[in-house]
Amino acid sequence: MGWWRIGADALAGGRFVVSPLAETVASLKALHTGRAGHPGERRWLAEHLPAYRARLAAEPLDGLLVRAAISPTWNADFLTPTPLGEGERSFEEEVAVVRATGQSAALADLAVSVGGPVPEPLASARDLPGRLAELLTWVWRETVLPEWPRRRRVLEADVAARTARLARDGWAAALDELCPGRTRWLGNGRLQVNARDYPPRSVEGGRLLLVPVTPVTGWVSWDAERPGEERYAIVYACAGVLADGTGPAVPEALGALLGTARAGVLLRLEAPLSTSQLVALTGQGLGSVGRHLKVLRDAGLVRRRRAGRSVLYDWTEAGAVLVRAQRAAP
Repeated sequence: MGWWRIGADALAGGRFVVSPLAETVASLKALHTGRAGHPGERRWLAEHLPAYRARLAAEPLDGLLVRAAISPTWNADFLTPTPLGEGERSFEEEVAVVRATGQSAALADLAVSVGGPVPEPLASARDLPGRLAELLTWVWRETVLPEWPRRRRVLEADVAARTARLARDGWAAALDELCPGRTRWLGNGRLQVNARDYPPRSVEGGRLLLVPVTPVTGWVSWDAERPGEERYAIVYACAGVLADGTGPAVPEALGALLGTARAGVLLRLEAPLSTSQLVALTGQGLGSVGRHLKVLRDAGLVRRRRAGRSVLYDWTEAGAVLVRAQRAAP
């Protein structure tokens, strides 16, 4: 297994980062495999996969480049640059790092990802970083940007939930559940980052960045070229209930009783959620969600409790009885 030794300073300076480029790379990986991890991702693939495949058919070298850069064991490093972690960057700022990679460095990265010599015609192609940056820009513009406001809300809601978990239970618990089956806190400052047999790395003096994405995928990256400014990133998939972006159907009678929007908020509270998570899941504004929660609390259907810095809402017994009765109605 691959693991990192995480120093106390790295943990103290650890932070969550929203990265448009990481979201785009994760989307490219989903388009590349054609596999979805949840219903929302399946709908997105059904909408965009034909156009993606048509683009690769028109640019066969792009298809070869993607297959070389995304291997079962390792991504080419220039495809997944480590975020700076100093304020959110735009996609254009982030993809410029991919574009600025030298051709020789890109070929070296591809040799690692393919596990041997880079095949022709890639080996003799010109400006592979520029070509990959253009493909990423197409994926961003055509498939991610149109729904970026919703995706961003989902990412921020995931960060809010994990920050609450961190405040409540500490770093070990937060990291342990980051990527089930992949990340695991081993104790003594050691964090398992994947199940592959890679040499351990020291993150004693660097910065630890945690980067959520909505597609069901993940990877690690690092930039350790400048001593004292090392950055190590774990890219992880958002919690499924958030990433899916879908909600339960509102029973007609419950919608008539409470109003469809308010009933939709109530139905999602079987498990505790924060206001920001409800905003992401419902697509409603913060003020609207807050008003619905107040009415539901006043009616005795939901309760709120504090978890660290977050306030979470879930059903009272009366709320649970109401929802389950509606679900059981013919």
